[in-house]
Amino acid sequence: MHIAEGFLPPAHAIAWGVASAPFVVHGVRSLTREVREHPESTLLLGASGAFTFVLSALKLPSVTGSCSHPTGTGLGAILFRPPVMAVLGTITLLFQALLLAHGGLTTLGANVFSMAVVGPWAGYGVYRLLRRYDVPLMVTVFCGAFVADLSTYCVTSVQLALAFPDPGSGFLGALGKFGSIFAVTQIPLAVSEGLLTVVVMRLLVQSSKGELARLGVLSAKSGKTTSGEPEAVAR
Repeated sequence: MHIAEGFLPPAHAIAWGVASAPFVVHGVRSLTREVREHPESTLLLGASGAFTFVLSALKLPSVTGSCSHPTGTGLGAILFRPPVMAVLGTITLLFQALLLAHGGLTTLGANVFSMAVVGPWAGYGVYRLLRRYDVPLMVTVFCGAFVADLSTYCVTSVQLALAFPDPGSGFLGALGKFGSIFAVTQIPLAVSEGLLTVVVMRLLVQSSKGELARLGVLSAKSGKTTSGEPEAVAR
C-alpha cells in the first residue's frame, strides 16, 4: 500500500472498486448524519482526516509496485467508527493519487479496500474486544492502531498475490513472498503508529474530554483507568 497507478490488471481494479463502493456509500451516510446531528464534531473529524493524510503520505519503498507507510486510520476508527473512516480514508487516497502521485486512480478501489475499509474495521474490532475485558484505554488504542496498520498490508499482500501469482507455487507462494517482504518494514511502522496514536489520544483526553465522552471513548462519569486517565467504555 499504496498500489501504484496502472499496476493491477483492469479486471482486478474494477472488482476492488466494486467491493469498496458499498462501504464508502454507507460511510457517506454515517458522516453526513454525524455532521448534521453534531456539528461540533467537525473539528475533530478534520483532525482525524489530517492525521490519516499526513501519516499515510510518509512512504518507504518496499515491494515493486507498492510501498510501506503508516496508515493513520486507527484513530479515526476508534473516535468515529469504521464507516466514517471509510470516507475519510477514501478522500485521503484520492487527494494523494491526484496531488502526490501516491497510489493511483485505477488502483483507488483496491487501496480503499485495504486502508479505508479492512484496516479500520480490524483495528476497531480489536479495540472493542479489549475494552470488553476492561483493558486500559491506552493499551486498547495502541493495539487498535497497530492492527489497523498491519491488516492493511496483509490485504495488500493478498491483492498483489491474486494479481500476480507465482509461476511455480501460485497464489500461496506469491502471498508468502509479498507478505514476508512487507513485514520487514511494516511491523516496525505499525508499532510506531500505535505509539504515536497513543500520544495523540492522551492529548485529546486532556483537551476534549466532553467530545470523547459523547463519542463513547470516555465514560460520561469520568472514571479513572489504572494509569489515572478517564476510563473508556466499550462501544
